[in-house]
Amino acid sequence: MDKKVEVLAPAGNLPSLRAAVDNGADAVYFGFRNATNARNFEGLNFSLSDAEAGIAYAHRHGVKANVVLNTFPQADDPGLWYRTVDQTAALGADAIIMANLALLDYCRTHHPHLPIHLSVQASASNAPAINFYQRHFAIQRVILPRVLTVAEIRSLKDRTDVDLEVFAFGGLCVMAEGRCYLSSFATGVSPNVEGVCSPARAVHFENSGERLKTRLGEILIAEYGPKEDAAYPTICKGRFEANGQVYHTMEEPGSLNILEMLPEVIESGVVSLKIEGRQRTKSYVATVTRVLRQAVDAYYESPGTFQAKGKWIRELNATSEGATHTLGTYEQGWQ
Repeated sequence: MDKKVEVLAPAGNLPSLRAAVDNGADAVYFGFRNATNARNFEGLNFSLSDAEAGIAYAHRHGVKANVVLNTFPQADDPGLWYRTVDQTAALGADAIIMANLALLDYCRTHHPHLPIHLSVQASASNAPAINFYQRHFAIQRVILPRVLTVAEIRSLKDRTDVDLEVFAFGGLCVMAEGRCYLSSFATGVSPNVEGVCSPARAVHFENSGERLKTRLGEILIAEYGPKEDAAYPTICKGRFEANGQVYHTMEEPGSLNILEMLPEVIESGVVSLKIEGRQRTKSYVATVTRVLRQAVDAYYESPGTFQAKGKWIRELNATSEGATHTLGTYEQGWQ
């Protein structure tokens, strides 16, 4: 194998970016402190000066730095999104991550030397769609939605020249990426506009005797007993009554973790393994980056005998939602 698969780590702030670089990331990705990225949480993300410092730090250590611009410009004032494309190019980022057609066209026309990675928000999961974006906007990479099996990824590799990036660890989304109509119904705003599926102003925690209730908007998401850990309320991981039972009807709290299938995923032809979690802590970024780095290196040292260490699984589970993990659709045969 000529080149190792890339370990791509998230950064919600400058300390997290440094932690990713220091723990073995080949590349990092981050967004600006405004509505142009889909992790627009209070207290997170990068100012222009942070971005300049972060890119410089990454480049000094031989690490690539990609900028995320993955929300959609609004009709009343789209200028912020176009200015962000210009700023990304001026800062010398290694790639820009986008989904909106107008922004893709603008970047291709005005900054042809800035590599474009097609965001997972585009939901491009088949070869004709991916090749369309390559033909019209010269994308170099596509970030695949978390709905494809390894066999389907392998088939895509045979039918496109575009580099393939997949999620390797972190949160799962049961909706078409970024297009959560249930969250829009509950909060009144689209995740593609607001940047988050559960904006803080829509989240409510209520004490009811010994029980804790969590709501998103006016919708009751879950009730917790005195000894239960309460999760941040998201509609897809809520506990609802169905057929007379109350349970996680859409998705159990848990994180995607592909370590048990790492050889199959790498050998499918992907170029990058992405860690989700720009909203997570510096400690999370450091731990997950370090473990994935160790696992990828161990695979290349002995591809035929690679086995995920129990220590790695335990370390990653400690950072996971619900302290557990899933292989997601990588192991499922969707029809």
